[in-house]
Amino acid sequence: MSSTTDSIRPGSYRVEKDSMGEMKIPSEMLYGASTQRAVENFPVSGLRFGREFIRALALIKGACAEVNERLGKLAPKLSAPIVQACAAIAEGKYDNHFVVDIFQTGSGTSTNMNFNEVAANLANQSLGIAVGAKKTGHPPVHPNDQVNLGQSSNDIIPTTIHVTAALSVTQELLPALRGLEATLEKKAEAFKAIVKTGRTHLQDATPITLGQEFSGYATQVKKGIARIERTLPSIYELPVGGTAVGTGINTDPKFGKLVAAHLAKTLGLPFVEAENHFEAQAAKDACVELSGALKTVAVSLIKIANDIRWLASGPRCGIGELILPAVQPGSSIMPGKVNPVIAESLLQVCGQVIGNDTAIMFGAQSGNFELNVMMPLIAHNLLQSIHCLAGGIRIFDEKCVQGVQANFPRIEETVERSLMLATPLALVVGYDQAAEIAKKAHAENKTVREVALATLKLSPQEIKTILDPSKMVVPGSGGGGE
Repeated sequence: MSSTTDSIRPGSYRVEKDSMGEMKIPSEMLYGASTQRAVENFPVSGLRFGREFIRALALIKGACAEVNERLGKLAPKLSAPIVQACAAIAEGKYDNHFVVDIFQTGSGTSTNMNFNEVAANLANQSLGIAVGAKKTGHPPVHPNDQVNLGQSSNDIIPTTIHVTAALSVTQELLPALRGLEATLEKKAEAFKAIVKTGRTHLQDATPITLGQEFSGYATQVKKGIARIERTLPSIYELPVGGTAVGTGINTDPKFGKLVAAHLAKTLGLPFVEAENHFEAQAAKDACVELSGALKTVAVSLIKIANDIRWLASGPRCGIGELILPAVQPGSSIMPGKVNPVIAESLLQVCGQVIGNDTAIMFGAQSGNFELNVMMPLIAHNLLQSIHCLAGGIRIFDEKCVQGVQANFPRIEETVERSLMLATPLALVVGYDQAAEIAKKAHAENKTVREVALATLKLSPQEIKTILDPSKMVVPGSGGGGE
């Protein structure tokens, strides 16, 4: 079986040399020999690091170059083109040159070198030096010596994971959650006077207002926001400055602090140098913590989305208490069918997030001695969870929850037919007699009100007062527990 290098057309490549020998590089690509080796070694999945990860890596590398210049480690004539190259990469102009599969070396070294080589070649081009010219004797920007100065894949890749996660959470996920929370609170207020049947164990229970039900959903989301926010201080700690094993070898002692401060100022988030570089590089507990919060939010959203789609089931032969926006035809064979597709989409997102959390947990267990060796796996799954949750929540909010309506006739019907209206009768006639009334109503397909009027020595007005559903949705009107 021929290698990727062997399959490159003659004349369509250049030859570069690294510490392991010569490699053929596609002539149009800005990366070098190290990246080409990774392309050939890891043709696994076709999955690549996404735009947000490459952008964060570029911002970090640009900050490193500026700090190295400030520390006198990098001449301005070299730092300036590196910073310029990093800025262009951050803007997304060269995404097609980042080609390494997610399932690569566990430190992410291949992706780090992919960046170093692309940035070095861009910097060299701005200096009038040909791509891949480091073998010609010129003094171009070198991928390792200048772009990677004072750095290691072992501290830069986890730093990039943290920066990307922090940006994605604060700019995408939390705004989406806050939007959903606000919508649910508005619905809770709009539905506060609508008394409906409560349900426990999937069976009819005492009444509740639709507003109370939606207030529970709003609070779930509110608490989910708080859970995610509590994880952010750990994510704001950056491993940069630890280099190979956490000791900071080959870098200035002030490097990590200055890079973190630079990123904090540039991005408006409270990034700081890691409290302990050995923990920051050997363990990925902060990622596990954040993923756990994302999983909890996913579980909350499953509850909310499932409730809403079940309450809207029907429209004639289900519960049918809610009416959802009709966004697309629901069946290729059944005319007129409309399905709760937006809720179903969110449920699939939540399933993915829960699965991702398991992968992250597995990856984080592979912190062997001074380095975790499943960082690309952790990065891919964590960032996918954040991104998919943000998108799924936003769409669920905008295309489903904002348009939810109450089906008043159906709600009134189910409340009146509920056998649990017998509950307040227990305070008047006792539990046993109230239970007999409920059983008789069920057996004869009558309402509790009809049976109570026929069997109890109470006036119609007394029964009307006792069985008033609006009085059953506040404390003090019922007796006993389930």
